[in-house]
Amino acid sequence: MRYEGQIYRPPGEWRSYLLQCTVGCTHNKCTFCGMYKTKKFHIRPMKEIIEDIAMARAYYVPESVDKVFLCDGDAIVMRQEQLLQILEALYAAFPNLRQVTTYAGTKSTMTKTPEQLLELRQHGLTRAYLGVESGWDELLVKVRKGVTSDQMLEAAARLKNAGIDLWVTVILGLAGPGEASKKHIQETIKVLNKMQANHVSCLSYMPEPNSPMYQDVKEGRFQLISARECLEETRQLVEGLDYGPFHFTSNHASNYLPLKGTLPDDREKFLTMIDSALGGKSRIRSEYSRAL
Repeated sequence: MRYEGQIYRPPGEWRSYLLQCTVGCTHNKCTFCGMYKTKKFHIRPMKEIIEDIAMARAYYVPESVDKVFLCDGDAIVMRQEQLLQILEALYAAFPNLRQVTTYAGTKSTMTKTPEQLLELRQHGLTRAYLGVESGWDELLVKVRKGVTSDQMLEAAARLKNAGIDLWVTVILGLAGPGEASKKHIQETIKVLNKMQANHVSCLSYMPEPNSPMYQDVKEGRFQLISARECLEETRQLVEGLDYGPFHFTSNHASNYLPLKGTLPDDREKFLTMIDSALGGKSRIRSEYSRAL
């Protein structure tokens, strides 16, 4: 298999075959993200992608591949006929394939009609990861997300209506401390309750060297939240999300307190765990052990 640059995937895709279809991210302007700053977005030639699938089939035992993740960012932006060809080739190559997933940027998703998204689902695109990060429009502008909360809601609705499993991410600490922290979580709760994703995952903001916010932190223009404030943001989310059942995780390596389960079923258990950590009765991850 051939890859251009460093490859990123959601934590849950650690067992997946990673197929690079696009290089970089179509937006690539978010101030908090350093993943694709060294890459110029482009779509790989279809000939190379199909060759890579054949290489993967020869390298792996074909029956052992049951999950595939389409890299890099925004593979969903590819032309419909290209995505359909990739899905057809993957399911032909791997007889036990049951899941094909991708990152899905809001604007990239909106390049597809509802009918096209349904067609992708029918051909085996099973899950999309949508980076919400925050539901606070003022913060989304500040971090140059490039979309509004209403646009994210529309993209999410299109994915869900097509039957595509929706997994969204939220970044704790993205607004910094104090009143901004409270507003970030309050607005995010509102958006998530409207969106009603099948999965919600939280990670905690940590400065990435290739990102503009890294310089803001380094030069004192942005203040990181404390471990306690991060736990308080997590508690607000757990308490405020009022739909379900849905899968909730806050067990990324950047998080201070690993949580994984179902809401609302595990709400009281999560709140007890958080309160125990806030009260100093249980241990949290050290700064040394946290990582993106």
